[in-house]
Amino acid sequence: MNFAPLLAQLPQRHRLGTRIVAALAGALLFGLTMILGTLWLSWALEGAAAAINDTGSLRMRSVRLGLWLQQPTPDWQAIQRQTADFQRTLNELRRGDPQRPLRLPESHEVFRQFDKVSQLWSGQLSPALTGAIQHPGQHASYAARYLRDLPAFVEEANHLVTLIEAENARDTTLLRLSQLALAALAIAGTVTLIYLLYGWVIHPVEALRNGIGKMASHDFDARVPVESRDEFGELAEGFNEMAERLQSSYSTLEQRVVDKTAQLASQNRDLTTLYEITAYLSQPGDLETRCHGFLKRLMARFGADGGSVRIRDPKQDNLHMVIHEGLSKELVEAEHCLNAGDCLCGAAAQSGVSIIRDFRNMPRSMQNYRCEQDGFASIAIFHIMNASELLGSYNLHFRQPRAFEESEQRLLDTLGRQLGVAIENRRLLARTRELAVAEERNLMAQGLHDSIAQGLNFLNLQVQMLQDSLKRNAHAEMVEGVELLKAGVKESYEDVRELLLNFRMKLKDGDLLAAIRMACEKFTRQTSIPVRLNADDSGPPLPPEQQLQVLFIVQEALSNIRKHASASEVVLTYCNNRDFSIAIADNGRGFDPNAKRGDQHVGLSIMRERAERLSALLQLKSQPNLGTEIALFLPSRDRIAA
Repeated sequence: MNFAPLLAQLPQRHRLGTRIVAALAGALLFGLTMILGTLWLSWALEGAAAAINDTGSLRMRSVRLGLWLQQPTPDWQAIQRQTADFQRTLNELRRGDPQRPLRLPESHEVFRQFDKVSQLWSGQLSPALTGAIQHPGQHASYAARYLRDLPAFVEEANHLVTLIEAENARDTTLLRLSQLALAALAIAGTVTLIYLLYGWVIHPVEALRNGIGKMASHDFDARVPVESRDEFGELAEGFNEMAERLQSSYSTLEQRVVDKTAQLASQNRDLTTLYEITAYLSQPGDLETRCHGFLKRLMARFGADGGSVRIRDPKQDNLHMVIHEGLSKELVEAEHCLNAGDCLCGAAAQSGVSIIRDFRNMPRSMQNYRCEQDGFASIAIFHIMNASELLGSYNLHFRQPRAFEESEQRLLDTLGRQLGVAIENRRLLARTRELAVAEERNLMAQGLHDSIAQGLNFLNLQVQMLQDSLKRNAHAEMVEGVELLKAGVKESYEDVRELLLNFRMKLKDGDLLAAIRMACEKFTRQTSIPVRLNADDSGPPLPPEQQLQVLFIVQEALSNIRKHASASEVVLTYCNNRDFSIAIADNGRGFDPNAKRGDQHVGLSIMRERAERLSALLQLKSQPNLGTEIALFLPSRDRIAA
């Protein structure tokens, strides 16, 4: 069956949920009404049946009372009880009893007939019975009176029963008709609900399904008719809007793919430029070379005809041109140093904002800049930053107008920060090297003081004593003084040679253990004192700077043994696992660490300063005539990754 022509006539101004709830509530209310009506009819029929039984019992009781009155000796108590029951039955018929149930039909004719029966009882039969009970001696006359009125009562009671039965039959017919009507209405309601649900739900869902099927087959012209303003109407409108967007997107998909591809290519080019320039700036080299390579790469990337890099002097608040490319000598000479605020470059440095200018779009009344006089049509100025500190700026000059996209400006700003980091890193590296040289010179000075200075002081004292011997012409003292001078000069020469060898010693391929072994062999050759080396090198290597400090500490310890210990054997224990430790022990004469011995204390202070640079712990153990042990310990948490 095709419901489509009828769907437009459905009341669809309300929401779908409201309509469905209203329809179901109406059906429920109608069904409950019909059910309650049938229940009421059933209750009425049951009450009428009870009324028929009670009314029929009135005939039987009235006849029984007549028979009891005809007896020679009536049972007055039974007659009295039966009379009371008779009256109670009449009262119940008049009032009705919902509990049984008991009720007379709602009919004027029935109630009028019931009134006749009640009047016959209360006006004729009941007085005769009462008189017979009260005057037993005259019961015969009362009995005759009762029997005379009895047939009329029985006839009226029969007529009442007939009327009640007729009303009960009509109610039974009405009940059956109601049940048939309820069944018919249930069928009609079901058909109506199916019709409504088809129009409200199934038909819109079918329309949406057909539209989705067409969309799945790439028919983007498919549309769904909007036949209501409910939820399905909103879905239809949303579907149509989605179809329009898909149709528009599909029609422009190829162009958007081209645009997106171009955008991705531009982003990849920017990332490649950023990576290449960042990698280039991270390479070793002097600042001028890095800036020159940076500028040439940027000029090639953006097609610039000229460029320059300026470094800011914060003390003088000016900018010095350190690198330039493609600029005339006159322009370089005129702008090799700019104060903050001068020209565009100085104004950009003073404002802290990047500047991009097209000279052709600037009013003629404005300043005629030197780069414009040099034939450039536009200029781009970006800052060289390190965190929030302005280090300088770099310029790109173009002989043809050049516009920059937002992504290109972000790239140039980022590259300026990368150059700033590279410049600051080289400055920090230079300062670090200066500090390292100063610290090493300090240690060298302490070493010279420990050896050469004290030796020269001894020679100076011996020369003064020799001069005194010459004045006194003490030949024996002069000979002894000359021998002491020769010994002092020899010892000073050996100290100088040892210092030179120690400072010239290098680590071959970062092999600390091999360098220590060479130092031990040299010590044995110089002193004829054997060195027993116990080595465990299973851990990762130390970085070169830490290895060099460890080697200097070993050399200083061996030098102290040579000068002061008078030892016959040295034991060096090298352990490189998770932690690093090294110990140098001798069996020499030892000393009291708490006693004041300036020469040894100077050497020990040098070793302690080197240990502090390693973040290591240096320990000294010594007793007179029991030897000395120097131990260095570097825990794993303080080791630097090599």
